[in-house]
Amino acid sequence: MTRNIQSLERAAAMLRLLAGGERRLGLSDIASALGLAKGTAHGILRTLQQEGFVEQDPASGRYQLGAELLRLGNSYLDVHELRARALVWTDDLARSSGESVYLGVLHKRGVLVVHHVFRPDDSRQVLEVGAMHPLHSTALGKVLSAYDPVAHSEVAEGELEAFTGRTVTDPEDFERVLELTRARGWAADVEETWEGVASVAAPVHDRRRMPVGAVAVTGAVERVCEGGELRQHLVAAVRDCARSVSRDLGAGRF
Repeated sequence: MTRNIQSLERAAAMLRLLAGGERRLGLSDIASALGLAKGTAHGILRTLQQEGFVEQDPASGRYQLGAELLRLGNSYLDVHELRARALVWTDDLARSSGESVYLGVLHKRGVLVVHHVFRPDDSRQVLEVGAMHPLHSTALGKVLSAYDPVAHSEVAEGELEAFTGRTVTDPEDFERVLELTRARGWAADVEETWEGVASVAAPVHDRRRMPVGAVAVTGAVERVCEGGELRQHLVAAVRDCARSVSRDLGAGRF
């Protein structure tokens, strides 16, 4: 017979208690409600806090559910709704641009590709759904880092690895890239992640006006760029696609 892991059962009970009771509970309240010694309860709370599942109010010392748990709770529906809403628009974008289209979301310390539309030609291509892309060098990642505070903190805490000679690795320079991204509403990756490959991406927002993902067109530099700059009709097409998906998610016009 399979035996349950007691520490996990206690952690789950603790999260249920915080979710169903008062907004914030003290250590004594939590230990008493679950029949645990204070030292045991504190150890579990400390671990949950380190993982972002629980937060402690600095003034009162009381505990409440953390943002990471709320993000996980919404992630399944959010990702599947995002992908479902984006299907038609990303297909149209691939057809009009003649290039591959990616839909990405923040996952751990990178961009998870949740939808990939092949370039509409007869060339051999590999499906990249499930692939992880860097946050700091890809157009998708820059968009998420610019608009999502969690993504931004993930980049800020890590090292900016150089994938090519054009990758931005200085933290101050990268912050300026994010400022530019927010100012113009889109991000670029011209051979910063892969030699010979360029990309442009724009953010997707939900009904709360929160960034939930990004959509990008990716292709060979000679097709996506002209004179060293991204082709403006591709930039406009990606932004229109992102806006359309956002509106379908309830974000309204913006």
